[in-house]
Amino acid sequence: MEVNIKAVHFDISEKLVDFINKKVEKVSRRNESVAKVDVTLTLVKPETAKNKEAGVKLTVPGTGELFASKTADTFEEAFDLALDALKPQLEKIKDKK
Repeated sequence: MEVNIKAVHFDISEKLVDFINKKVEKVSRRNESVAKVDVTLTLVKPETAKNKEAGVKLTVPGTGELFASKTADTFEEAFDLALDALKPQLEKIKDKK
């Protein structure tokens, strides 16, 4: 599985990359049909609380792309929320197969 992480307007830390990769690995173990994961991390302007946005796009062959975007106080929290939003969609795909 291919994982692409893109940070917009900031430099991403190794700790955050490791966090995202661990979470993606868990998702891929539960649903093997995920071929590609694109993660976009963005600092939302102006700088206020909840200014970190994570967009997650999963590519599943045969069904297309699933996308969720969430905003939170930290990138980790925003990424977790986006993945949680995608889990029901992944379960539907898994049940169909």
